[in-house]
Parts: sequence; structure tokens; C-alpha cells
Amino acid sequence: MKIAQIFSLIAGLALVPMAMSATATDSSAEAKIKQKLQDTLGVNISLFQDSPIEGLYQVLTDRGVIYVTKDASKVFHGNLYDLDNGMKNLTEAALLGPRVSMLKPFEKDMLVYKAKNEKHVVTVFTDVDCGYCRKLHSQMQGYNDLGITIRYLAFPRSGIPSANADEMQAVWCAKDPLQAMTDAKSGENVKASTCAIDIEKQYRLGMAFGVSGTPALILKDGTLIPGYQEPKDLLRTLEAKL
Repeated sequence: MKIAQIFSLIAGLALVPMAMSATATDSSAEAKIKQKLQDTLGVNISLFQDSPIEGLYQVLTDRGVIYVTKDASKVFHGNLYDLDNGMKNLTEAALLGPRVSMLKPFEKDMLVYKAKNEKHVVTVFTDVDCGYCRKLHSQMQGYNDLGITIRYLAFPRSGIPSANADEMQAVWCAKDPLQAMTDAKSGENVKASTCAIDIEKQYRLGMAFGVSGTPALILKDGTLIPGYQEPKDLLRTLEAKL
């Protein structure tokens, strides 16, 4: 299998604009590896560092983490686990900090259902049509009553472009986006309108985070929790992080 084919197995090929991490302190060898990854795989690199395995670099790209040999001849995409540390997912751990920093520019575009007595904030990549997204939304008051603020970003499961993405664009551009989200998740049609919100960028961010389905929950420390959790279950998860 060609190296470029590896990524054809990953859902979606959209790219998230990221700044290359190459600096004046990079060795020429590392710079050449970065360039080869860009040219061969078409990825953008945001972090390039030694991995926990000797002889491998760990590279954070707009499609998640990949590992590349130091001679740039071999690359693999997948999770790395620590057998001596309770099967800790080292790949997931590598994404925590970057997810937190990458979320910051998107805060102004999030649809926020704020808890009155806020104790926790959870960012949810959501889709207006998925069943568990609708279930989560129907329990919004339950999350809020427990002090959990829910912030939405769009992740249209049908990809970009699609009717699904257009529907979510209409929600974000509505005069009252919070009500429009409730209407859409109740099966109502939200009238299309235009605005400066870029749903595609939100979708691409989710791809970079490793989101493959909805809902996908991002906690304050950058942890990704795939799937739905009842309000009380989510609270227990959040409190266990403290």
C-alpha cells in the first residue's frame, strides 16, 4: 500500500489551516522530513517531536497524530499504548494540550448553553440529525442544572459540502441560533441564511482532533470522549478529572 493511501482510510480529507512548526532551531534533517510529509501525504504539521519510541518522531497533523521513522522511510497512523502503564493511550495524551489551544480561536463561534452556576465547560462536536446528539440536546436543562455548560461546534457527519452541512450553516446563521438548534434537533426545518460563520472550519477542526462521529465531547483538559453520556454520568466523568 502506498503511503498516501493510508489517509484514504480515514473519514474525510479536509484540511485545517495550521502554521508549520518549523523554526530556525529545527535541524535540516527534521525540516526535510516535514517537507516530505507535506509533499507526500498532503498534511499540515503543527507539532514535531520525539515519540516515546526511540527512532520515531511523533507528528501532530491536521489529521491527527502520525509517527515517522527518523530516516523518513516509514510512517504509520494509529494509537500508541503504554503496556507498563495500564495501557495508557499515549497518542491521545499527545493531543490534549494542542486541542485546548486550537479550540481558543473558535470560542466566538460556539453556540453556548450556559449553566447558571457553572462548574464545568464541555465542548461538543454535534450534528443536527444524529439520534444521540438530539438526546443530549433534549437533556440540556439537566446538564445545566448540574453546573455543566455545553458549547457546540458543528460536525456534519455527511461531510462538506452536503445538505447536512447546509442545514447546520442555517442554524449557526439564524437570528436566534440557540433556538434554531433546538428546532433543528426537533426535526423542524430552519430557514437558510448567510453569515460569516464558517461551518467547514469547525468540521475540519473536529477532523484534526480525531472526531469520527457525533456527539464528541471535548473536556477542559483536551480529553476527547466519543459518544453520549447522561447528565449525571458526565458529571461523574468531569469530577473524576479534578
